[in-house]
Amino acid sequence: MRGSDVRKAFLEYFRKNGHEVVGSSSLVPENDPTLLFANAGMNQFKDCFLGAEKRAYTRATTCQKCLRVSGKHNDFENVGVTARHHTFFEMLGNFSFGDYFKADAIRFGWEFSTKVLGLPKSRLWVTIFEKDDEAAKLWSELTDIDPKRILRMGEADNFWAMGETGPCGPCTEIHYFVGEDEKNQSEQQFRTTDGLYLEFWNLVFMQFDRSKDGKLTPLPKPAVDTGMGLERITSILQGVNATYHTDLLRGIISRCEELSGFKYDGSSFAVRDLRSDRAYARDVAMRVIADHSRAMAFLIADGVHPSSDGRGYVLRRIIRRAIRHGKALEFNAPFLAQTTAKVVEMMGDHYSELRERADLIAKVVDAEERKFHETLDSGLVILNREATKLSKGQLFPGATAFLLHDTYGFPLDLTEDALKPYGLKVDTAAFNTAMDQQRTRSREDRESRGLVFQAVTVEGPKTRFLGYKDEQAEATLQQIVAENNSASTFTSGAQVGLIFDATPFYAESGGQVGDTGVIKFKDAVLKVLDTQKIQDGYFMHECSVTSGELSVKHKGAKAHLAIDGERRARIRANHSATHLVHSALRNLLGSHVKQAGSRVDDSTLRFDFSHFEPLSPSVLQELQSFVGEQIRDNHEVLAKELPIEEARKTGAMALFGEKYGSVVRVIEMGPKSLEFCGGTHVKRTGDIGLVMVSSEGGVSAGVRRIECWAGQPAERQLLNERSELTKLAEMLKSGTADLPEKLERLLARQRQLERDLDAAKAKLAASTSGDLAQNARLTQKGIKVIVERVEEADADTLRTMVDRLRLKLGSGVVALVSKTGDSGILVAGVTPDLVKSIHAGNLVKEAAKVSGGKGGGRPDFAQAGGVDPNKMTAVLDKFFELVSQVS
Repeated sequence: MRGSDVRKAFLEYFRKNGHEVVGSSSLVPENDPTLLFANAGMNQFKDCFLGAEKRAYTRATTCQKCLRVSGKHNDFENVGVTARHHTFFEMLGNFSFGDYFKADAIRFGWEFSTKVLGLPKSRLWVTIFEKDDEAAKLWSELTDIDPKRILRMGEADNFWAMGETGPCGPCTEIHYFVGEDEKNQSEQQFRTTDGLYLEFWNLVFMQFDRSKDGKLTPLPKPAVDTGMGLERITSILQGVNATYHTDLLRGIISRCEELSGFKYDGSSFAVRDLRSDRAYARDVAMRVIADHSRAMAFLIADGVHPSSDGRGYVLRRIIRRAIRHGKALEFNAPFLAQTTAKVVEMMGDHYSELRERADLIAKVVDAEERKFHETLDSGLVILNREATKLSKGQLFPGATAFLLHDTYGFPLDLTEDALKPYGLKVDTAAFNTAMDQQRTRSREDRESRGLVFQAVTVEGPKTRFLGYKDEQAEATLQQIVAENNSASTFTSGAQVGLIFDATPFYAESGGQVGDTGVIKFKDAVLKVLDTQKIQDGYFMHECSVTSGELSVKHKGAKAHLAIDGERRARIRANHSATHLVHSALRNLLGSHVKQAGSRVDDSTLRFDFSHFEPLSPSVLQELQSFVGEQIRDNHEVLAKELPIEEARKTGAMALFGEKYGSVVRVIEMGPKSLEFCGGTHVKRTGDIGLVMVSSEGGVSAGVRRIECWAGQPAERQLLNERSELTKLAEMLKSGTADLPEKLERLLARQRQLERDLDAAKAKLAASTSGDLAQNARLTQKGIKVIVERVEEADADTLRTMVDRLRLKLGSGVVALVSKTGDSGILVAGVTPDLVKSIHAGNLVKEAAKVSGGKGGGRPDFAQAGGVDPNKMTAVLDKFFELVSQVS
């Protein structure tokens, strides 16, 4: 069976047995900021298992895309070396949410393995948790497996837990004997050998809830979660010794063979010397590239782009590791676009997102590869030079590893991988010290520029935010924070931080700037310059005393807090516009668009998003039309506070890396915009008024930035542009509607005049060249030399004249100078027969020095600028003198 046949057979078998066939979720978990990547089939059903979500079905089956590159499931360093480790893989699974339990799970597992896949029962073994008598009994009663092959194992092998507390339970695993002699099987051999008995299916029974004291309480509705690696079961069915040799990956290895001209062996996975055994190094490289090409193709298709942190950094590490291994195949030019294209070709039928984003995948990997190629070779020279100085067992200097990381873009794990052929490990302690020193230098740099962050400890209840409804409020002062902690009074001009029990002032977060305004006590008035959030819940009002005197006695006193309402209105318009811009980008470009950062203030909005290509003028026009339509529809802006699990069910977009509490705020703007957001917004989309795109450009690889005006600033900009347009029309004596046509006619006229001028210059050069040719002088060695001054000729004209004079001379040297603007230019040429003995670049360089000019060039042609117009004759004399000295 082909891998695709196994996938299809699995899903079809469980569909016939009452399971809902559910498509794979994205590698980027939706609405789950706690998880870096989907790493198991159960991820998308986590809320179902926890009882937080109910679906229309109670049993499901999937083939889930998975990626394991971090945490306890980190297989990164073993990929390509062992026969079965991968970063990307497909997990087949069947699930029961309080429906069937152990009996049906075991019956399904045995029936599919033996009847559908046709695995010989004589090679199958089963393990169970040592205390799970129920599972032992069911295996004996429901299947015809040899009871001697039902083995009890400890908690480390056959007990699953979601965490230290919470859902957990025993599991049972099905194993396949891959040895050659079927008769040579035994329990002792099973328990003592590694690799002969291959576990291919794990059936987890979520049966208990574990409390902090370790007590196991039976769950009211136990569940089933199974997982079978597609690559592993396919390797068993195809009778190959490695998952890399199945049809799921072998095609990508074949593409590596085609591109490199080397043949893949793969007959042995015994670890050998990567430096001396080049054939082995090439085998490892092809396996690494095959695995990593799948990972990068699927990650990019799911909206991840290379970056310096988070998911993007994982992708960058994968790409760069593949590039480094490409050196073993003597790839000196980008190749990943071709290997990922093979992934699309092989897997695009089942995963349509690969075909839909094939161009994007190719462009992203190619750009990242070209970028890294610029520094890879230089970094490897440093690594190899340092490594050859060390003996096996010594530590590679952490300072050098940091240099490779900081200057040449080598992630630490790439350096560690590159050192394996030398048998060396990195001095990680020294590496971390170098990283800490860099952070210290950065902190000191911030301090030197006045960007000092003060640690403030605040006690008491967190600040209550009133600003969603109120722009003014009475509040009690809880704490005064000042740079001089010993100060007790603050007079006009003093800078202080004030913390109240409640406030209408929004503290900067989620990209929205903090509010400004005024705070009034009975005997003191302060201007609020900014509002920041500290200690995850206290609002710090950064103030300047404008009148009266503030003292520590004011602690506990009431004050009147009022925000700058007009400024807040402009911020609201920009923040709501940001949501509509995000929605427009996803609708126009695709669901791969994800927010990568934002800043919203009272003047503009800035939105960073994941996308690879610049937006064309037509797309920007469509974006403005989309946003304009949402504004004209005047949707009510609805804000709801929901438990986070309930909020996720609505499909609202959450930002990865953002910290969310148990209750979140969801903002809805019509049918096309639904996001987690704690910011302030307009009441209806019509209140925004107008949105205009200011600019769009790249921020980093795979991240674009769009800036816009909204509300009053947008209206102001529109009026300014209309005013400028009117002025231009008046200058050109045209109506604004006719301006493009009038301007095009003027530009066409200018282009024609420039062509006429060039023709006149060429004619003048031809005529002048004829005159100058008569002025050729001879050196003592008989070399013909023309050194002349030409009046008011530009560089192009001089170059044309030098070329013509060289032709007229047949054999000789030409140097012409002319004044252009406030300085002079020198152009020289040497005929082909003399370039071995006379170098135009050297002559020009030396002659120009006479007048402070600089220049140089090729042996046959050169020029210099910055020549002093008053010393041009001296420059020509020096040039002739230099030619005369040629022996």
